[in-house]
This record gives sequence, structure tokens and C-alpha cells, in this order.
Amino acid sequence: MSLTAYMDELGRAARAAAPQMAAAPTAAKNAALLALARRLREAGPALAAANAQDLAAAAELSGPLRDRLKLDAKTLATVAEGCEQIAAMPDPVGEITGVKRRPSGISVGQMRVPLGVFGMIYESRPNVTIEAASLAIKSGNACILRGGSEAIQSNLALWQLVRQALASAGLPVEAVQLVETTDRAAVGELITLPAFVDVIIPRGGKGLIERISNEAKVPVIKHLD
Repeated sequence: MSLTAYMDELGRAARAAAPQMAAAPTAAKNAALLALARRLREAGPALAAANAQDLAAAAELSGPLRDRLKLDAKTLATVAEGCEQIAAMPDPVGEITGVKRRPSGISVGQMRVPLGVFGMIYESRPNVTIEAASLAIKSGNACILRGGSEAIQSNLALWQLVRQALASAGLPVEAVQLVETTDRAAVGELITLPAFVDVIIPRGGKGLIERISNEAKVPVIKHLD
């Protein structure tokens, strides 16, 4: 299968899952998040083994970069707690704010609704896989995640936990997709999928942000320098 066909397949799967996530009950989304937190705590040895593969393959990285790549017990505890904290938050979907009464007597406000499918591109830190997935679940969105190639084994292991958690809550496992190839061209494919991706969120250095902003064919939400 060509890279273009592979990325289209991910996009189609995420797009198909998006309406189900948008309509998912709060209880199901919270159940998935709590299940994910439990799995993160239980899978410590397996995740450590996957992370060790990444660290061994990235022996040439400098100290700070290796630190970002590490998925130690403290990091796992933090992301597990993060899932629980997100589960405890009010469901943003359907929240109405800024209601104003018009002279005609009609009340007009703004309702929060899911975006649909977002793509996130990030570097090094495998914990971002869980952070992005948990926020997608709570907000009723589907997502396609493309982490750094140096963290591929860690990201694959974490992604499997996300899929298990979604399935346990009766939610579509296709709601969270992970780009499984380390081919850098996958980034270019992901940011040019307007039929399947509604917005791209890059998280990384200035060079990555500039490239995404210049080449994307879908809206980009980027952080300031």
C-alpha cells in the first residue's frame, strides 16, 4: 500500500468514527478515560520495555532530548492522573455560553460542539500521545496522531492502551488513529487531507510550526513563539 493510500485509510476511519464520538454519552467518555488511567498503571513493565527500544535506537541524542523521550514511572503516573482529572471535568459538548436576549425576544448563545477530526503532529515526548487522545475522547472528537519517529515503539504501545480503553467503554477504536510509519513524508500527507481532517495542531519547535503553517491545506491551530 502506498503512503498516500495508507494516510487516506486512516483519514476515512477517523472521519467515520467522528459522528459516534460527537454523540457519545458523557458516561461512556469518562469510562474510557478511567479505563485508560488503569491500563497505564498496569502496563508499566510493557511500556518500559517499549520505551527502552526507543532509547536504545536513539543513543546519539543529547541529554535533554533523551529526557523528553523517557517514559518513566513518574511520567506514567502523571498522564494517568491527567486522564482521571479530565474525566472529572464537566463535559464541554453541548455547553451554551454567552446567551443574550434579542429585542425580538429570542435568546441567542454559543454552543460548544466537537470539531470532528483533528490531526496532531508532535516531537519526542510520548506522553503527548495520551494527552492528545484523552482530550479527543472528552471533547467528542476523533484524531490522527503523528508522533516523533524516535518514540515510535513507545507511541505504539500507548496507542494500544487507548484502543483497549475505547473498546471497553463501547466507543469506536478508530476514534484515535496513530500514524504507524516513521516515513517523514507522512506529515505532508496528513496536513493535506481536507476531506478527512478538520484542523491540524502542531506541537514542537519553530521549524515544525513554520513548515506546517506553510504547507497545510487545512486550518492550523499553532502556539505562539
